[in-house]
Amino acid sequence: MAVADRRTTASTAPIASVPRATTPVALGIGLAALATLVWSGSFVTSRALGDSVPPVQHAFWRWVVALVAVAPFGARQAWRQRALFRRHLGFVLLASLLGVATYNTLVNQAGVTTPAANMGMIMAASPVLMAVFERAGGVRLGARRVTGLLTACAGVLLLVGGGASFTTGDLWMIAAACCFGSYSALLRRRPAALDGTAFLFATFLAGTVMLLPAQGVSLAVQGGFALTPGTVLPLLYVGVASSALAFFAWNKAIALIGPTRAGIVYYLQPVCVALLSWALLAEPTGWAQAGCMALILGGVMLGAGARR
Repeated sequence: MAVADRRTTASTAPIASVPRATTPVALGIGLAALATLVWSGSFVTSRALGDSVPPVQHAFWRWVVALVAVAPFGARQAWRQRALFRRHLGFVLLASLLGVATYNTLVNQAGVTTPAANMGMIMAASPVLMAVFERAGGVRLGARRVTGLLTACAGVLLLVGGGASFTTGDLWMIAAACCFGSYSALLRRRPAALDGTAFLFATFLAGTVMLLPAQGVSLAVQGGFALTPGTVLPLLYVGVASSALAFFAWNKAIALIGPTRAGIVYYLQPVCVALLSWALLAEPTGWAQAGCMALILGGVMLGAGARR
């Protein structure tokens, strides 16, 4: 009987321990991939609205829609945690400035002159910044993760160097990539007591308020934009999907797997953006780009696994 008990224990213990070790990582990678896919669509949207909606107004109404979408889930909890938010006000305001008010405004400004595929490729530089911040914070990245990061980065560099036509708008995208990388690294330091949905609501609210002066200037100088299906539907997409849904998924992924591993998954973005811009905007792609995309995918698969 004792032998049977030992055999049962030996055979079941490893099985019971596997889900606890692997489920958070798999969920984190899945959430990072979901956010990356949804954000890829927002780059196409920024490019498509570049001629019809001023960049600041695009960003402002995006966050108004996002605020309305997340309020039923986060407003009450944010009010309950108001004392905690006051205690960490500097952190919340910095996150709002980097991830809400500044980042998407820069992306929209870039979309006026920069092809969507270029936008996605430049944004792929942000995982490098995430890794630098995390390593500076004392986190050991591991050889496998660094190899995956470098492989995916090489794919992006080859993609960029393969004849892409750059414009002055790419400078806006470089600034946007720095903002997003800094925001993602900052999330690692989010106080654990702050509820995730309440944190989203608070940052969306603060970021929208920060954009109010720029929104007023834009209306006075550039005027408004026509409310048509071609402008309203994309704004609903970026407000609900690219803001409320994607930011929740990304923030949760950072909490589960950290900014470096999530950043490696984020390298999928130039692949997704290139495919979407080819399908929806008729922007050209070719075999060279496909080869670079395969290199990026290989780096993501290598680096997103367990740390070694």
